Amino acid sequence: MIYLLNQEIAFPNPEEGEPDGLFAVGGDLSPDRLVLAYQHGIFPWYAFRDEYAHFIDEDGKGLIQWYCPMDRFVIFPEKIHISHSMRQLINSKKYTVTFDKNFNGVIEHCSDLRIDHECAWLGPDMVEAYKKLHEIGVSHSVEVWNSQGNLVGGLYGQYLCDCFMGESMFSLEPSASKLALISLAQLLLQNHGKFI
Repeated sequence: MIYLLNQEIAFPNPEEGEPDGLFAVGGDLSPDRLVLAYQHGIFPWYAFRDEYAHFIDEDGKGLIQWYCPMDRFVIFPEKIHISHSMRQLINSKKYTVTFDKNFNGVIEHCSDLRIDHECAWLGPDMVEAYKKLHEIGVSHSVEVWNSQGNLVGGLYGQYLCDCFMGESMFSLEPSASKLALISLAQLLLQNHGKFI
């Protein structure tokens, strides 16, 4: 069953949704709704271009789709494997890693690199929504910089309830996104984060 959301900041029971996790459409991308969603394992995911939307309103605009799959891919920080080649890369000091120094740069790279795909989901509305979440301390980024000071990799997601919900990552140089993920896992270990 797929529910149609209204302006109330609430969600129905996601266990009644489709096998792929889709259980509701509509609503908005307000910070309050997004925080409530992520606190309950719910996330928005939809093609932002109206011509590719699966659900449209009476004006022909695509509706936001809300998912809550019962099965998830989870990474436990203490179990992340660092290969020999990645250890060499880390020790080489070829890259510098920062946290929350350029959230806008990270999310814009993640969006730009996939923006031409038919069902790209990280469109202008989603980018703005996550920037607002960053402003209130919910969305965070990991940045990877090369020796010339260029942003060459990174990832972003939401941190709530001691868990990091990864959204997207990018890499402009080999292994930059892997380095971001390893660095995130190490940071979570130091701060008692449960999982990614």
